[in-house]
Amino acid sequence: NYSICSALDYHSESITKALVIYDVGCQWSINFQSWVKSSCSLHLPPSLEIIPAVGKFHLAAHKLSCFPRYSLNFIKGAGHLDGEILETLWAPFNKISSTARSMTQAHRQEVYDDHMRDSNWKKIVNMGERPFLQR
Repeated sequence: NYSICSALDYHSESITKALVIYDVGCQWSINFQSWVKSSCSLHLPPSLEIIPAVGKFHLAAHKLSCFPRYSLNFIKGAGHLDGEILETLWAPFNKISSTARSMTQAHRQEVYDDHMRDSNWKKIVNMGERPFLQR
């Protein structure tokens, strides 16, 4: 909750809606507003509407009643997202896991951070190569 509130409170004066995709977004969203109101350390912009969603991979394991409400297929403005960004990194990270096992905690963290930064850099560099972004 602290991470979500901090992210949404940071320079968000002009934002009126926020799509929060979480594996258990259907359960998390039930009490989120009351947790924020009852906490002295959690704050959100007053006019911000939070739209909870569940990633497509995880939604299949939820109750049928979660599908129409939390599916990214039906949320206006969600676009064509799968909501599973971290899961898409498992395969590349699995390739380095055998090497990382023998490292100290600090070294392992640095290697994972380097691979994550490299993954993000490649996404940024290749954005212009994607056909849906070209005119």
